[in-house]
Amino acid sequence: MSALVTPQEAQPIFTGLDWDFTLIDKIYAEVEKIGLGEMGLDVYPNQIEVITSEQMLDAYSSIGMPLFYQHWSFGKHFARDEALYRKGYQGLAYEIVINSNPCLVYIMEENTATMQALVIAHAGMGHNHFFKNNHVFKQWTDADGIMDYLAFAKDYISKCEERYGHEEVERLLDAAHALMNQGVHRSPRKRAMDLRSEQKREMERREHGERLFNDLWRTVPNQRRRKGMRLNDEERRRALLGLPEENLLYFLEKTSPRLLPWQREVLRIVRLIAQYFYPQRQTKVMNEGCATFTHHRIMNRLHEKGLITDGSFMEFLHSHSNVVLQPGFDDRRYSGINPYALGFAMMQDIERICKEPTDEDRRWFPDIAGNNEGYATLREIWANYRDESFISQWLSPNLIRKFGFFTLRDDEDEDELLVSHIHDERGYREVRRALSRQHDLSRRDPDIHIVDVDLAGDRRLDLTHRVHDGVTLHEDEADRVLRRLADLWGYEVRLTELDEDEDEVIATHDAEPKRPFGG
Repeated sequence: MSALVTPQEAQPIFTGLDWDFTLIDKIYAEVEKIGLGEMGLDVYPNQIEVITSEQMLDAYSSIGMPLFYQHWSFGKHFARDEALYRKGYQGLAYEIVINSNPCLVYIMEENTATMQALVIAHAGMGHNHFFKNNHVFKQWTDADGIMDYLAFAKDYISKCEERYGHEEVERLLDAAHALMNQGVHRSPRKRAMDLRSEQKREMERREHGERLFNDLWRTVPNQRRRKGMRLNDEERRRALLGLPEENLLYFLEKTSPRLLPWQREVLRIVRLIAQYFYPQRQTKVMNEGCATFTHHRIMNRLHEKGLITDGSFMEFLHSHSNVVLQPGFDDRRYSGINPYALGFAMMQDIERICKEPTDEDRRWFPDIAGNNEGYATLREIWANYRDESFISQWLSPNLIRKFGFFTLRDDEDEDELLVSHIHDERGYREVRRALSRQHDLSRRDPDIHIVDVDLAGDRRLDLTHRVHDGVTLHEDEADRVLRRLADLWGYEVRLTELDEDEDEVIATHDAEPKRPFGG
């Protein structure tokens, strides 16, 4: 690393609060020198857009996407967030960043020059590097095509509203949105699709899908044939339907007996957008930890090099401290573990282990302890882990003590809680394992699969929910979502909740379509 430049040897990039686009260029150039030159980050080209607070609120409402189709829920979120913001009950993010190539970084015009430097470092360097290099994003997202696909989706749904009516399209989106978390492939099947080709392939895909659909339902066995159906016939039928299937939207798009072609395409749009966001749900701690660590290091280096004033540095520290604050469990502000706080602390701790390990660190992390390659080690970790594996592998006893983590056993047969693991060798491993499981989406999201369809009878769709840790579905919410599913399927739907260990039936939910979609 080059020798530090003292403040007397360099002039600050800015000294006041105000900024203009020329200054933004100067800030970006200095941030890039540190991010790429010193930290070795690898990023997409950045496209920085300046937006107003109202535009930021609008982007909030449409799940962080400035280019998105219209839906009533976005307006509801906008009205709520705007009211809270105007009354001072809620602040706004200083930026929104889009996982695309080029990487779109939206910064608020109300930001000071210091905050513009911070968000360019946070989003343009930190998030950008993580998007481009993390294996989960590489597997599931197409940064080159996402903006073109969003434009196609917005235009397609707008045309559907003109042709089929706003109310009918909105009702279809409501049903699809209710199933979004169950509309993703959780296990890799193939590389992320080329979203730029989606618009061109829409007609071809529709014709091909209709041929498969007609072949499937034309060969449904009648009642007379069904009585003598052999086991291998049942197996062939399930194989043709691709059962069991965890992606409910995918199954409905491909095989629902009543949906019209345009309705299948809308389901596909919602499904692909849900899949685009799935990596972000898997990497919240790592993604924010990477970005926060990056902006903290870059802003410190700007100050060390004399490129920002002491006043600007204090402004940055005030903002940064708020971001990484972890309230105690008895604090009114407590709402769980702050992913910024945990992620940032783990990144700093990993760098410390690389440079100044203790004997404890050498026992727990022999592969990296004392290697003096902090940035290289972090880059490798950012590329190859997601939250649950990251925490399971890299949460150290040092941080467990600092955060005061321990585990509780909440047994429904006992009157009191039991502190089951504390700060000892076994306790550290169990705490790490428990926290890792909390960030595992396969355990947080309901484990629901479509397992069978009664093609020859009443066409009932059968699903199962494997209950983890005794957590069953909320009855009212399950019933409401199943009614949406029944409308999309067009026939009865049954969901059976099963104990994950003994296969015992815990509960059964049934739903009939009230206003089925399709012809």
